[in-house]
Amino acid sequence: MLLWLTDYLTQYYSGFAVFDYLTLRAIMGVLTALGMSLLLGPGLIRRLNALQIGQAVRDDGPRSHLSKTGTPTMGGALILLAIFVSTLLWSDLGNRYVWVVLLVTLAFGAIGWVDDYRKVVARNSRGLPARWKYLWQSLAGLAAAIFLYATADVPAATELIVPFFKNVNWAMGWGFVLLAYFVIVGTSNAVNLTDGLDGLAIMPTVLVGGALGVFAYLVGHAEFSRYLHIPFIPGAGELAVFCAGLAGAGLGFLWFNAYPAQVFMGDVGALALGAALGVIAVIVRHEIVLFIMGGIFVLETVSVMLQVASYKLTGKRIFRMAPIHHLSLIHI
Repeated sequence: MLLWLTDYLTQYYSGFAVFDYLTLRAIMGVLTALGMSLLLGPGLIRRLNALQIGQAVRDDGPRSHLSKTGTPTMGGALILLAIFVSTLLWSDLGNRYVWVVLLVTLAFGAIGWVDDYRKVVARNSRGLPARWKYLWQSLAGLAAAIFLYATADVPAATELIVPFFKNVNWAMGWGFVLLAYFVIVGTSNAVNLTDGLDGLAIMPTVLVGGALGVFAYLVGHAEFSRYLHIPFIPGAGELAVFCAGLAGAGLGFLWFNAYPAQVFMGDVGALALGAALGVIAVIVRHEIVLFIMGGIFVLETVSVMLQVASYKLTGKRIFRMAPIHHLSLIHI
């Protein structure tokens, strides 16, 4: 939004042309999101407390979790607000990738909001039924995947890129849609599982989001991408502004989420942030790198899958509690 304004003002004062630099707008994005999170956080927490939107805690988990009962949740709305405002202010709104990421984030955030609302306001412990949650996630993920495939303007935009090898890439055709769908929906649920009651997801999300912002800048830059032997995706660089906003908003939220936590992000934040990471990784063609960088997300998800499969097949559990990070807390 401000890019349009500064482009107009450049005709009157050439100094406004500095805002054409993506790096400056990314810096402004992270500062805007961080400032919004820190300024709006206390008011949001007071509001959530007044509405008694508190976290419910299972009594069969770690004893240390019982003290978290009643801690406000749905704080992820603060993260999303800060990301959206910083992105809308500092990114090029004529860029289709920016809108894809924003709309996917909004869609998954809405799904998470409904789930949180049913749990903590309507007092429905099941929240949004799993089949409905997965259905809406699938529709949003497929829509994004099909759009990215249909609007791809360079071959590299739909090729599978293998990291650490200079020229190993495969044209996937419609297989791209399937891969993109699984990455978006899978990452969303993986971040949600990781977050749990502990707010464990926010720092890994900030780190992975920041790294993806670097990749977005590099793959969107013709010279850097050629030098580094990575795909050149025109327009992908603008996602660096979104990633910067994600990092800033996440760090601001962490101030209130750090022990003792004043607020949790809830599904509204975890599902949305996970989907955002997934769709960005798809756009910049670094899905395999996301799998490596997000190792904590993968480990947590695999522990849940193994636990569920073992219990359904044998009636026995592999872990005392899943996701796996609860094992270190089970006796606390």
